Amino acid sequence: MPLQVPPAPAPALRSVLTALGSPTAVREAPTPSLRNAEQPTTAELPLPVHVLDRITAEGASATRLTGWRFLIRSGGRSVAAAETMLTADGWAFSRFFEGPYIASTERALRQAEALPETYQPRLLSVPGLYMLTLWLHGDCTADGAEGHPVATDLLVPLAPAPPGIAAHRPHRVAELLPVLTLRVTPAPLLGSPA
Repeated sequence: MPLQVPPAPAPALRSVLTALGSPTAVREAPTPSLRNAEQPTTAELPLPVHVLDRITAEGASATRLTGWRFLIRSGGRSVAAAETMLTADGWAFSRFFEGPYIASTERALRQAEALPETYQPRLLSVPGLYMLTLWLHGDCTADGAEGHPVATDLLVPLAPAPPGIAAHRPHRVAELLPVLTLRVTPAPLLGSPA
């Protein structure tokens, strides 16, 4: 089924396009693939980036929107990504970057396209585990900037995933959140020897 990609705020897209059109911004980016792109670049597949701040005792998650990520394509392939962030003046370009999460995001999106259900793709970061997932939200009409993972949503850990968590394997939120809870919660300190 096709994914229902939520529309990015127009100012977020404009800020990325302005940065792409700036030789200084591109030249100073730590992205050799973007700097060396010989064909025109485009900003595609805007995904809202949410951060999982905490997991409550009931298993519910508290998330917050931190930005929008765009894949930057040139010559039919992704060469970098661009992120925007919300400032007091609205959406602003944050940075260009490259690395394994770009190819991993594309792979996870292709996997999601092959699923029988339709989802709204988002990114969910779990800073406590240095983990990024493709969050496939079941309500395709929802505002991509709001909400939290529900039990029936899917999370697809992107590579590189933390040890013991398989990358590119879709998990229902209800089955993966308990694992993440155990991983993020610090172990109780043992009493000192007498």
